[in-house]
Amino acid sequence: MVGRIKRQQRLASVQVPVPEVLPVCPVCGREIPPSERDAHHFVPKSKGGRETRLLHRICHRQIHALYGETELARRLHTAEALLAEPEMQKFVAWVRRKPMDFFEKSRKSVARRRA
Repeated sequence: MVGRIKRQQRLASVQVPVPEVLPVCPVCGREIPPSERDAHHFVPKSKGGRETRLLHRICHRQIHALYGETELARRLHTAEALLAEPEMQKFVAWVRRKPMDFFEKSRKSVARRRA
């Protein structure tokens, strides 16, 4: 039999789970679940980039399917610059209608396949 003090201590030690605040993808604007997080160097590491930001895995893969590292380093090194590109605008309009844990394999663009 457990006394009143021990029972109060047990109840006090039970932690109420605090809902996790999910980060928001700077490309598509949706919350990123833990299973779909990728760290992206807006300036590629091979071009001297150090900072990373969390993106949806599908957004990250789409960026690298469409653009080479040199192009990313020179002119597409911010989320705003990426969102100004017509190919990314089409992709973002499509992916925003999907659930936050949606993933589909990305294909390289025709221009990237030729390079």
